[in-house]
Amino acid sequence: MRSLSILGTSSNAGKTWVATAFCAWLRAQGVRVAPFKAQNMSNNAWATLDGGEMARAQAVQAEACGLMPDAGMNPILLKPSGPGGSQLVLLGRAQGHQAAAEYYRHFDHLWEIVKAALDGWRSRCDVLVQEGAGSPVELNLMGRDLVNLRPMRHLDGRFLLVGDIDRGGIYAQLAGTWALLPPEDRPRSLGAIVNRFRGDISLFPHPQEWLAPHAPGLDIAGTLPFRPDLQPEEEDGLAATDEDRGAGASICWIRLPRAANLTDCQPWWGDAGIRTRWVSAPEALAGARAIVIPGSKNTLADLRWLRACGLAGAIVAAAKRGVPVVGICGGFQILGARLVDPEGVAGDAGDESGLGLLPHRTVFQREKTVRQVTARCGDRRWTAYEIHMGRSEPTAPCPALHLIEDAQGSRPEGLRSGNVIGTYLHGWFEVPETRRLLAAAANIAEHMPHLVPWAEQRQQIYRQMAAHLESHLNLASIKRYLDL
Repeated sequence: MRSLSILGTSSNAGKTWVATAFCAWLRAQGVRVAPFKAQNMSNNAWATLDGGEMARAQAVQAEACGLMPDAGMNPILLKPSGPGGSQLVLLGRAQGHQAAAEYYRHFDHLWEIVKAALDGWRSRCDVLVQEGAGSPVELNLMGRDLVNLRPMRHLDGRFLLVGDIDRGGIYAQLAGTWALLPPEDRPRSLGAIVNRFRGDISLFPHPQEWLAPHAPGLDIAGTLPFRPDLQPEEEDGLAATDEDRGAGASICWIRLPRAANLTDCQPWWGDAGIRTRWVSAPEALAGARAIVIPGSKNTLADLRWLRACGLAGAIVAAAKRGVPVVGICGGFQILGARLVDPEGVAGDAGDESGLGLLPHRTVFQREKTVRQVTARCGDRRWTAYEIHMGRSEPTAPCPALHLIEDAQGSRPEGLRSGNVIGTYLHGWFEVPETRRLLAAAANIAEHMPHLVPWAEQRQQIYRQMAAHLESHLNLASIKRYLDL
């Protein structure tokens, strides 16, 4: 097995995109390829078939490889729940909340978990595409870095360095990282990628000539123009440019401070007649034709924030005017009558009334629900998933939203009370039928949904990402290393 690490000059340099593109490209070459990220910090998660939990970014990369997502692709997941604390997920299983200082006291044990996961891939694939985190040369962190150089060295791998020209300072990014990189690791380089170029690429000629005197030995493999149409996922859910997308009737998504699985809004981006806006102030709801409250990693804390900033009252008032309101996962819990978490197992402790728009009560328990299900809307069936602490029980009769199926059989899921909808399912909007349902409830006549389900659209995007790499990069050094 060969190991190809995608390292970045900083956070948000585009490592996730480049790693996903290489997964798709290698798959197209007929290579058995798998993704890996030793430790990810993200509240955007995926439920595996065996009830495990992993970062959604690695699940998407698995999809690009043609594989089923496996928690062994992301052995450590940290899900931030508040200042200084995160829920720790090891090999797919939640281990409770930890402060950062406590987490690093277990470094040796965590490295053994990562090392075993890495070794487990040796007989399962030909190439392991490893995604780094942040920068590999954060001097104060290098001794306890589980994600960048240590896994690469363990597999005697090679790396590509990704810099983001869109934020400026590309030569300082590349030369500075190269200068701080331990000399013994520099021979592992297969080149650098100038990522996210916007505009006329002819205005950026011969970058190697400018870089060479300042980073001898680091070759630029090419410059990747930014393609907004080829963005299957953002690791942290949304890029800044995604906060307001599309044209037409506004569907406002509430930008909770601890929002989780923000990617639930992505299927709308291919539809005509719809504008998705992420908002964090009550006045921003003016003109909203529908409102969506997404998932949350700390539901009680986000409920308190909604009240403090005035959004709670604005959402209730909009619902009473007939504006459709949808709650997904934590948003579903917030729409209910009461939320009870005496021990703070899901974040902040408390016992508080919800927005009272749906008749159910949520009690948070230590057991976490993580499962894939088959959802049904009319004749359409598709894969969705649940990841949540807490169980919600009706407090009054209310129609279920739809039926779902899993290993336990078929059962009702979610609630619908007039213009208010709640569901625990992530991926609920991934088929045109559910988007049509909300648009019809909001009387958005101009809505024209993309008729291809989002999962199929992603497969098309992966193929185009692979072609984009091949068009703009010199892949000779990578092909030599991988014997392609």
